[in-house]
Amino acid sequence: MQNQDNTGNGNLFAALQAAFPAASDDIAVETDDGLLYSWRDLDRATAMLANLLTSLELPAGARIAAQLDKSVEAMLLYLATLRAGFVYLPLNAAYQSAEIEYFIDNAEPAVVVCSGKNFGWVSKIAFTVGTQFVFTLNSDRSGSLLERAAACSDRHVVAVKQADELAAIIYTSGTTGRSKGAMLTHGNLLSNAQVLKKYWGWRSAKQGGDVLIHALPIFHVHGLFVALHGALLNGSKMIWLNRFEPALVLEKMPQATVFMGVPTLYVRLLAEPGLDSAATRHMRLFISGSAPLLIETFTLWQERTGHTILERYGMSETVMLTSNPYHPEQGQRRGSTVGFPLPGVSLRVQDDAGQSVPVGDIGGIEVKGPNVFTGYWRMPERTAEDFTSDGYFKTGDVGKIDASGYVTIVGRSKDLFISGGYNVYPAEIEGYINELPGVAESAVVGVPHADFGEVGIAVVIAREGAALNADDIIVRLKSRLANFKVPKRCFVVSELPRNAMGKVQKNILRSRYDAAVAA
Repeated sequence: MQNQDNTGNGNLFAALQAAFPAASDDIAVETDDGLLYSWRDLDRATAMLANLLTSLELPAGARIAAQLDKSVEAMLLYLATLRAGFVYLPLNAAYQSAEIEYFIDNAEPAVVVCSGKNFGWVSKIAFTVGTQFVFTLNSDRSGSLLERAAACSDRHVVAVKQADELAAIIYTSGTTGRSKGAMLTHGNLLSNAQVLKKYWGWRSAKQGGDVLIHALPIFHVHGLFVALHGALLNGSKMIWLNRFEPALVLEKMPQATVFMGVPTLYVRLLAEPGLDSAATRHMRLFISGSAPLLIETFTLWQERTGHTILERYGMSETVMLTSNPYHPEQGQRRGSTVGFPLPGVSLRVQDDAGQSVPVGDIGGIEVKGPNVFTGYWRMPERTAEDFTSDGYFKTGDVGKIDASGYVTIVGRSKDLFISGGYNVYPAEIEGYINELPGVAESAVVGVPHADFGEVGIAVVIAREGAALNADDIIVRLKSRLANFKVPKRCFVVSELPRNAMGKVQKNILRSRYDAAVAA
């Protein structure tokens, strides 16, 4: 796989920039409120922001952390960070103080960019741990970052990087506690984008051109890497929505050809009465990922639109690993599967002893390829644990491969559940609950939910003599955690079900409270 542009520069931005159309005044991004950005605008703006970062005289490998509401300018900051040769650290805009404190303390970014409304508490955390610069950036294009960048030149020579140098750190929660920072290189990201461009049949301008509806957040792999890199590497226009609104997406479909979403977005689009084959007649491809797509959603989408959703599988540590086929000659898109390993990806299913299981049998999924991350930030022991002696990454997911080569994910290791497309690890939530006054112990599990796929519920035991209020626990968590992590219900009980070894039997809790949450 070619991981450098034709100048020999391994910087991901160099490859993206090289794909910008020669007609630089053509529209690259159109926003939901009517703003238009040309390819020339993208080049000039990223140059100015890159020059600002360079002027700060940051050390090599400096991290640029961003906790921002979605906007084109937030996307430009990401591209400018690559362009200047620094390391991008995206943070969910919903994270609260306890989470941000951990990320900033762990990553030690030289620069933090946050929304103006959060500057007071974010800057206090950042300066306390040694961050040198804190800027603001708001979704209305205001803030100190753009004010400072306005004085910088709009010309910039892309920093030369090797393909194996760090480009981004994506924090992914761990099953035994706080988040881990997955280190992704320029080569990891570029190799995956190049494979997906071909595998998903991205159309060039000569073939009629693709237009992407970008309705995903840009603080995780799906929106920041898969969608954004796909459009940029193909020189395709993006219809940019700062937030997902089903009616607006439906309105934009006649102007677009590609849509990427998590299953929750497809469920909400199906609730729109105007969704039918006529509304989607101009669309070429619908892609789903980040969580399992229910077969009911898959089938109903076919019936309503005439399109078959393409489901794929990836992780923060690997970007995309597998995909159902795009071209009919490669096979059918099968519901409840995630397709075949992508070109260049080696995927195997192993038993607990590290031996390959027979075709159709279930085991742990392990992967290897140019897209697989280099390890976890400042966690060499954890990195060593998660890689096999022959270089395969143990994903922690459980699945099987059928005789035709289709991969099916049948479960997830430990207690991970996925709510609205976001990974939620109960151990992290339990840690916060157990710190609350009067709490002796807690257990968090995921249960099915019609809209979000799964939601969390917390089961809590009070300390002797303490009185706990379930609603108060939820309120307290909302001030400390991103909303998607906060359990939707809390139950205060006298004891938790345990096995003979004293371990909490979470399968019993899931069964016990499934009906209560559904009701």
